[in-house]
Amino acid sequence: MGKALEGVKVIQLANFMAAPAGGRYLADHGADVIMIESAKGDPIRYTCEQEGRPQDLYENVVWEYLNGNKRDISIDLKNPQGKEVFFKLLETADVFITNWRLAALERAGIDYASIKEKYPRLIYSMVLGYGKTGPDKDLPGYDFTAFFGRGGYTQNLRRRGNDPIAMVPGLGDNNVGMMLAMGIITALYQRERTGKGDYVTTSLYETAVFNQSVNVLSAQYDGVARQYPLSIYDNMNPLNGAYRTKDDRIIQCAMPDYNPRFEHFCQTIGRQDMIDCGKYHPQADMIAKGNVHECIDEFQKTFMEHDCKEMDEILRVGDIPHSVAYSYTDILEDPQANEVGIFYHVTCPNGAVKKVTHTPVRLESEGEIDGRTAPMIGEQGREIMKEYGYTDAQVDEMLASGALFIGKARP
Repeated sequence: MGKALEGVKVIQLANFMAAPAGGRYLADHGADVIMIESAKGDPIRYTCEQEGRPQDLYENVVWEYLNGNKRDISIDLKNPQGKEVFFKLLETADVFITNWRLAALERAGIDYASIKEKYPRLIYSMVLGYGKTGPDKDLPGYDFTAFFGRGGYTQNLRRRGNDPIAMVPGLGDNNVGMMLAMGIITALYQRERTGKGDYVTTSLYETAVFNQSVNVLSAQYDGVARQYPLSIYDNMNPLNGAYRTKDDRIIQCAMPDYNPRFEHFCQTIGRQDMIDCGKYHPQADMIAKGNVHECIDEFQKTFMEHDCKEMDEILRVGDIPHSVAYSYTDILEDPQANEVGIFYHVTCPNGAVKKVTHTPVRLESEGEIDGRTAPMIGEQGREIMKEYGYTDAQVDEMLASGALFIGKARP
């Protein structure tokens, strides 16, 4: 059986990460995603060194995970011939993806209001920084700012009195990309019923707030959500704590139902004395008597008596919900990650074979997700132009005029 989105044509006029991540999801499930890239290249091609990788157009694993399974054409939208090609691509497109700012789209005459009548079946989709309305709708938005900063992560997800968290590049972008893909597929389903296109928007800020709904909504009340950032001792449920082992690893536990779990947890880690003393159970009494701090310290003392491997095995035998806190290198080598198919191997244009992440949704009917190498700048330009009726002579003329660009070939 074929892929679920085979036959769906997508035009992606977007750079960096969030919108391309949404396009990658569609491509993984069979859509023909044609990227429009400038002759200079997407900025994400040039961020390797700050992420600890060699700056190499022929080996860029971030470019691969965002844009594998897509095709690439490089046209100059300021050139009348290039603009003509763009509109020709939209004529048969089902979906248009962009993350250009609203003012830039309006200046180019390709904002939703300007083209919706000409392409009534088109799903026009956008990733924004802060949303399409409101006083800050025109601010530039990146995941470090609109998602982490304005969205509450930087302020709240740190220990009280400590430095801000080290933000993870792409975390917000990937979240928003999946939201965008979900919106596009919803709009495609709606179009099947109505025959009409739609305008799909999502934003870094809205997604960040949605992700943290539990605490944001709880901040309407005078409780713990108003006290963030927290110290380790502000956790009123020590069974949800993260504890350090003898070899300086961290194990995160997760037992939100404290009272029914407490005795079993203590027995599992060999702390019958914590049950017998009566100071830490039930939870309400422990909190009322001010014994939370001491309970956390007792658990920490026990974890420090074991190295990570030993403690992990003790908790596994006791069927305790927990996880060793993994580093990025741990994840790369994790048997679970590799067995479940989080990674696939891609041969980069320079011949290097590297792991790249798949988008995280599977359909049984589709089988394995393909992992076609991400394109070079304008790599499929001639191929795409000829599909849309242009001759080789016309392509050559546009290359000469600068309306079309084809960058470095693969080695």
